[in-house]
Amino acid sequence: MQYNRDANGTLHSLPKPSVDTGMGLERIAAVMQHVRSNYEIDLFQDLIKAAARVTQTTDLTNNSLKVIADHIRACAFLVVDGVIPGNEGRGYVLRRIIRRAIRHGYRLEQKQPFFHLLVEDLANVMGSAYPELVAAKNQVSAVLKQEEERFAETLENGMQVLEAALQTQPKILAGETVFRLYDTFGFPVDLTADIARERGISIDQAGFESAMEDQRERARAAGKFTMQEGIQYHGSATEFHGYQHLQQEAHVLAIYQRGTPVEFIQPDEEAVIVLDRTPFYAESGGQVGDRGQILAGNGTFVVVDTQKIQANVFGHKGLLRSGRLVAGDTVLAQVNPVIRANTANNHSATHLLHAALRQVLGKHVTQKGSLVDANRLRFDFSHHTAVQLDELRAIENLVNEQIRHNHAVETQQLKYDDAIKKGAMALFGEKYGDEVRVVAMGGFSTELCGGTHVSQSGNIGLFKIVSESGVAAGIRRIEAVTGQGAMEYVQQNEIHLFKVAETLKASPSEVTQKLSQILDHVKQTERELTALKTKLALLQSTELGEAQVREVKGTKVLAFALDGASVKILRETLDRFKQQLKSCIVVLATTEANKVTLIAGVTDDLTAKVKAGELINFVAQQVGGKGGGRADMAQAGGTLPEKLPGALSSVTDWVGQKL
Repeated sequence: MQYNRDANGTLHSLPKPSVDTGMGLERIAAVMQHVRSNYEIDLFQDLIKAAARVTQTTDLTNNSLKVIADHIRACAFLVVDGVIPGNEGRGYVLRRIIRRAIRHGYRLEQKQPFFHLLVEDLANVMGSAYPELVAAKNQVSAVLKQEEERFAETLENGMQVLEAALQTQPKILAGETVFRLYDTFGFPVDLTADIARERGISIDQAGFESAMEDQRERARAAGKFTMQEGIQYHGSATEFHGYQHLQQEAHVLAIYQRGTPVEFIQPDEEAVIVLDRTPFYAESGGQVGDRGQILAGNGTFVVVDTQKIQANVFGHKGLLRSGRLVAGDTVLAQVNPVIRANTANNHSATHLLHAALRQVLGKHVTQKGSLVDANRLRFDFSHHTAVQLDELRAIENLVNEQIRHNHAVETQQLKYDDAIKKGAMALFGEKYGDEVRVVAMGGFSTELCGGTHVSQSGNIGLFKIVSESGVAAGIRRIEAVTGQGAMEYVQQNEIHLFKVAETLKASPSEVTQKLSQILDHVKQTERELTALKTKLALLQSTELGEAQVREVKGTKVLAFALDGASVKILRETLDRFKQQLKSCIVVLATTEANKVTLIAGVTDDLTAKVKAGELINFVAQQVGGKGGGRADMAQAGGTLPEKLPGALSSVTDWVGQKL
């Protein structure tokens, strides 16, 4: 992403998505309409007017309107091109532009979400030239609105912190402050720099970078594999043969215990073994490491995990069950075939899922993380909202359709550029070498991948989604099972369904109808119970009210508790007393689960001297709470029900003082 500033100091974003951002159109219009600036052409004038409308600004020359008009165009085309606001790559650039536009709206005193409202105006002025914008305008609007709402939560607090810092740091804004704004409040550095520059203040970029590096170091330290800690290996690399074989004769290059090299291990000792060649896949690209065993002449080493000690050095972590294993031994490395097959099912299904998501939800979907093991698959992807039930069914059906097609799963080693030309999906932000491995399943899915896969898509058997959830702003997660795991999941759900049907004395097909009937009956019963409680409370309040009425300087005062009354009943009772007594002051209370609910009412003729809000606060403070409200009615709560009798008895004296 590149930026240019015009004579007004406005920062113009120059993204390079596959969709043309319309700049060629604008330049042809800086010529056809005989004006000197892009901002003077009809297209920008329309957007500036729209920005003024949504920010409720009357001064069309305000520079912030130009920034907003420029940024809506850049942001919209980035989203059309499949970019979602994020913390890396193009997603981070998009987030920075959106937040800069929001900040300019903030300068115009517009603190409500407004930016997404401009998508419709943009589609109106540019839609004829860019029909893809019109087709995607609802999605674009939803993405921008979500980012606005997310940033609005922290913008005001962040601005308060920044304003305070600018007052105390008049020349240079400290790097730690810039980092705090970035880390805690999501302020991009260039946003902080823009605001500071407007005050003639620079930022301590070096200090910010130092704070960022400290954070990266903490993240790296927390993310290291446990088995890697302390292992310093300087020998030959490991040759991986796991694509072709599940067992491989090899030599032990090194043995490590707790990070220290040893010559041999004995039974029941844990260690990490390095081999010169192996069929074991080391954890990478979301796929967990293989498990299995390493057989020596007189010993068996059980491998529970395989990780990379270095890029091309595999560590086999496990326990020696029997015999003795010595560095230099010739061994037979055997991958557990069942675990490998199940893992391959899940990994291949992940590729099909990725392709299906892009077909059903849109081309903006990209992988943001994954976990593949023998039991399940987990796939994180960019999408601005929860996946709806009908969409999940469509995705699931599409994946299973491809499984039934029984595509041959083909792999090729290609130059990176050649792979991309063939349509292979590369993960943005991933580092690839000059030569890459391409995994293709029919014409449906083609991705760059170093993992292990099935030979035919039909081997996956069955694909079943078990959950869909959100893990971060703009990031969704799907978890699924395949093969035997999917069959067991379906069967387990059937067992639950049959048990529910048995309990309801209905067939499985009648369960929904039966439950609806029961719920309707419960609701009706609850309504009847509430009505009975209301009648009982009214009877109780009538009896208590007659006994509790006190005359204080000629004014009727009631203060008593109603057992088991709801807030609704308290209000109805309060209104009834005010209507019956015409001129009165009433305090009612109820307790439930060690909580006190209070309500007070004062008839209009007495509110000049006695305020319901003041009265309720006086009572509430005595029961561990506080409250307030209007002069004629107020409500409060408390947490000390044992003090309620004393609090209610104090009402008449308090009222007497006010009267």
